[in-house]
Amino acid sequence: MKKVITFTLLVLLVCGLGLYFGKLASAPENQIVKVEEKQDLQILEKEKEKEEIITTTASISAIGDILIHDRVYEPAQIGDEKYDFTPHLKNVQSLLSNADITIANQESMIGGTEIGLSTYPSFNSPYEVGDILKESGIDLVTIANNHTLDRGEKAIQSAISHWNKLGIPYTGAFLSEEDKKNIRTIEKNGIVFSFLAYTYGTNGIETPTDKPYLVNRMDEKNIKQEIEQAKTISDVVVVSLHFGKEYERLPNEEQKQLAIKTANAGADIIIGHHPHVLQPMEWIEREDGKRSFVAYSLGNFFTGQTEDYKDIGGVLKLNVEKKLETGDIVLKEPSFVPTFVNEMYHVQPLEQLSGKEKLYEEIKKHMNQWVPELTFSFT
Repeated sequence: MKKVITFTLLVLLVCGLGLYFGKLASAPENQIVKVEEKQDLQILEKEKEKEEIITTTASISAIGDILIHDRVYEPAQIGDEKYDFTPHLKNVQSLLSNADITIANQESMIGGTEIGLSTYPSFNSPYEVGDILKESGIDLVTIANNHTLDRGEKAIQSAISHWNKLGIPYTGAFLSEEDKKNIRTIEKNGIVFSFLAYTYGTNGIETPTDKPYLVNRMDEKNIKQEIEQAKTISDVVVVSLHFGKEYERLPNEEQKQLAIKTANAGADIIIGHHPHVLQPMEWIEREDGKRSFVAYSLGNFFTGQTEDYKDIGGVLKLNVEKKLETGDIVLKEPSFVPTFVNEMYHVQPLEQLSGKEKLYEEIKKHMNQWVPELTFSFT
């Protein structure tokens, strides 16, 4: 009897296995494909999750020259030695606050009214210029340019005092050697940016021999040395160069060579200013196999200069990706929004101005001629 039961159980087991494998073999092909597709999707999702974890991204924007003439600040006076520049920048504040970090080239010292305001050729601007930049989202200013020494050490000290009051870091001109040695950095989303700035000259005004820290001048050896120092404390090195020839719309050979040397020294992003007109942008392939991004001139952003392209500037934006496992940096998705300074010296996006359509298209073509992937809106 036991043998019969055992035999019966074996028969049932064999039949059951046969039915199972028979059903599996006869399963529709598309059903098997769907299972495989589901597995592939699960693998892709896991890879995507892993990629999101091991990378981080931050955005950085830059604008060109802020050079405040008397025809700009006099109509902005609202009382005894008080000024309001809110109307001048209200139409571009959303652009300036779009990135994680936004930097500006403050060309005229904001020494304030106590030492007397002044215009071309020796500039000194109201404190309120700094106030509106702070309100508009500027995170750091570069102050190394040909007008840094216009009104001497007193104007520099007064300006820096106000930047400190506003909590806006500055670079390119300093209060002391100790101040100069303190390389400015800003951290966003786990990415540390450092900032350096240099000028070709100061309109013939000599720096006091015992105070070279008052303005950073272009010296290739010094630039390389400070970039190397910056690289030890940051992921991305941003270098501002006040160079080129005024009102020339293309960079000259001297600019190009200095940009290449600065990139090979380790600068990731190079921001140019001084020509007061827009010059194109370019990728620089470095000797170490990486690449740097250079904007040879971002033109005038907020100024009393008009006509002949001197009233056109813009906001450059770059996305920076850091791979957390290796620390490698990738610059991505360059974009640029052109701006225009109108007859009241108010800054507006060029694209929004009626009657400027042809000019807008010309500027786009001018700016992306060496960087075809350059886009002209922020997403």
